[in-house]
Amino acid sequence: MQLTPRILLFLVAVTVCVSPWGSPPLALALGLLVALAVGNPFPAQSKRYTSKLLQWSVVGLGFGMNAQQALQAGREGLLFSVASIVGTLTLGYVVGRWLGIDRKTSHLISSGTAICGGSAIAAVGPVLRAEEGQMSVALGTVFILNAIALFLFPAIGHELHLSQNQFGLWAAIAIHDTSSVVGAASHYGSEALQIATTVKLARALWIIPVALGTAFLFKTPGAKIKLPYFILGFIGAMLLNTYVPALKPLAPYVVQLSKIGLTLTLFLIGAGLSAPVLRSVGVRPFVQGVLLWLVISGASLWVILQTVV
Repeated sequence: MQLTPRILLFLVAVTVCVSPWGSPPLALALGLLVALAVGNPFPAQSKRYTSKLLQWSVVGLGFGMNAQQALQAGREGLLFSVASIVGTLTLGYVVGRWLGIDRKTSHLISSGTAICGGSAIAAVGPVLRAEEGQMSVALGTVFILNAIALFLFPAIGHELHLSQNQFGLWAAIAIHDTSSVVGAASHYGSEALQIATTVKLARALWIIPVALGTAFLFKTPGAKIKLPYFILGFIGAMLLNTYVPALKPLAPYVVQLSKIGLTLTLFLIGAGLSAPVLRSVGVRPFVQGVLLWLVISGASLWVILQTVV
């Protein structure tokens, strides 16, 4: 491999991300800078490894969590999750019809907003038999809003003096992708990280019923549903951390490595947001994504402020 200036800038940015000075917001910002300034020199490799790196990082974070506390957080977030998922999918259908967006693209954006961003779109897309252009528009919309949320949510949380519990719940419900949820929550605090990760992964399990419902509504016989198996790994790591005391000395190192992996994931996501990707989104799908995001963010924040301490 010839070391060109573009590759050198990419490698320098990666080094900063994995260094002690690296953080989720900085990693995403550096990724965007590389993408828009010189372009990602490894687009195919980045796309291939981003989801795997995210999944292994999430599994590793399970070694920093207690099963009883996570169960309590999951129970607390269950009602919020059900209400927000049903509400977002319903509103997404109405807004998509109003804006005249094709039904598949509208449903992909709604599913990504309702559950877990790119993972939900990747799972629902094959069920819909969506075209590559429709998938790209939905993914681009969600990733742009994820980038904004990663910077905006911690600032709003501090401004409103949200507790760790409140912010963790809000991030899990209102931020699309697991990577940005974990990134924003880890920036806010360790308790917020535990709550946000648990609630978001419990929410991700809704991919299964939503995908089944999609196959029924769009009349797609024999559709294959991609299951989020890495969530089982996260649960297994959490149970090992809780009930196998011998692993306690090793757990902090695994968690730290996982946080570095997550930071690198956000850099790769940012590096994938090139100018052509941003241009491909289009105005109306982006308006739908923004409207859904504003409604779910505002409504969930109001409910959390009224009911959660």
